[in-house]
Amino acid sequence: MQYKKLIAALSLIGFTSTPTLAFANDSTELEELRALVQELDQKVKILARKNEVAEEDAANSKKSTPVVKASEKGFGLESADGKNVIKLRGLLQADYRSFQDGANDVRGRSNNRAGSLDSDGFHDANDTALLRRVRPTIEGTLNGKYDFRFTPEFAGGSASVVDAYFDARLSPAFKIRAGKYKPFVGLERLQSGADIKFVERSYVTNAILPNRDVGISVYGDILGDKLNYAFGINNGVVDGGNASGAAEFDDNKEFTARLFATPFKNEVNALAGLGFGIAATFTNIDGERNLDFTNTSAADATRNGLPSYLTDGQQTFFRYGSTSVADGKRTRIAPQANYYYGPLGLIAEYARVSQEVSLLNSTTSNGATAFVAGSSKELNHDAWQIAASYLITGEDASFKGVKPKNDFDLDKGGWGAWEFVARYSEINLDEDTFKNAAGQYAAEGGTTLASAYADLTKSAKSAHSWVAGINWYLNQNAKIQLNYEHTSFEGGALQKGLAQATNNNASGSNVRDRESEGALLARLQIAF
Repeated sequence: MQYKKLIAALSLIGFTSTPTLAFANDSTELEELRALVQELDQKVKILARKNEVAEEDAANSKKSTPVVKASEKGFGLESADGKNVIKLRGLLQADYRSFQDGANDVRGRSNNRAGSLDSDGFHDANDTALLRRVRPTIEGTLNGKYDFRFTPEFAGGSASVVDAYFDARLSPAFKIRAGKYKPFVGLERLQSGADIKFVERSYVTNAILPNRDVGISVYGDILGDKLNYAFGINNGVVDGGNASGAAEFDDNKEFTARLFATPFKNEVNALAGLGFGIAATFTNIDGERNLDFTNTSAADATRNGLPSYLTDGQQTFFRYGSTSVADGKRTRIAPQANYYYGPLGLIAEYARVSQEVSLLNSTTSNGATAFVAGSSKELNHDAWQIAASYLITGEDASFKGVKPKNDFDLDKGGWGAWEFVARYSEINLDEDTFKNAAGQYAAEGGTTLASAYADLTKSAKSAHSWVAGINWYLNQNAKIQLNYEHTSFEGGALQKGLAQATNNNASGSNVRDRESEGALLARLQIAF
């Protein structure tokens, strides 16, 4: 009924300017109609305002409602403005190692140990399946500038903390990282474990340069994002070492520095993917002589400040003697470069470590362990690698992971991305590591200047490895790797026919090369 009156009112208004409105002589009815029009107009305005308020409420609600995300990059929860984020990510690597040749120890051991003891005092390297990395990760951002990351490790039969740090991104040119993290030193080490091209990293990374440490670093990108710098102060770890997270027993800190340039970044030319730089570390380290400081037993092997070195197959081929202890300056220098052009990727690194080492004397008058006078010596070890990768399916190579053009899918005919990889790497130990004060080859474990820091009949003085393999990226999250590695050694074993207890002689004539290692390494990886 009201709509009919409205129509009548609108008709009335429309005809007020014409002389044909003779029928509207009744002033009472005209006033009623005008009042009705005004009432309806007010209601329309009220409804319009209610709609505006509802839209404003919806917009405000959207601004405060968290956003749930799930993709191939992980799972997360994010504030509506994007300034506060928490993500759940993960990395799982299941490996298999099959050895055609090789040994799993540098020492002559009794047959009571697991494995088959051969006539040369070694155990055959064992074929094994293992979980190499099991790493769930929680990371996020607070207030748009402060990032955090926590990554435990569940592989190896025990739990530990791999990463636990926060970043303050105050500006692109000035950022701060504190906690347990990868020191800004090695190029290949800074590459994510999910993105490495080979099943195992090279000697440069795993043997010489630090793995993870506890400390603080300042870093950033300058000169138009073409130069990255980093300076850090850390507790310090042995070559290839991973800090336990416990309090440091040596109060000398390690200083790290790195410059890495990408001068042609974002340019359209063949040099756009070129990067090069140099890194260094410095510290004074005094290895712990024995744990309780009262008896004369050898130092704890994990706290004497000295490393052991492993092959690509993760078999120990070098270990310092039980009376050798870090005793002074340690410096590392590491020039590095990479290059990416279309499907081609290259990486080259060199690392050199100089470490002062001394021998322990366990027969001091007061019962405490002391250094053999005059036994301090600076030992210099180096390693280098050059590696190449090529994506035969045409994807662009990069420092980060590979996203296939077509995911593996039998129904749709996609075969993922395929990549060939090859690397040569070697490590060379200082000759003086195996010699006494007179410059002659000697046996380890003694407490006089006639002793060596390591025994050449038990530890090799160099290892030379080449690796070839193929990577199959089924999609952005799943990868299958297959590597064949071959490693040859210089020294590291007694001449055949000699008793295992025979010591290295002064000329080194009773030394022969350790048996070469040959192994097939396979990996199935899921990462998100």
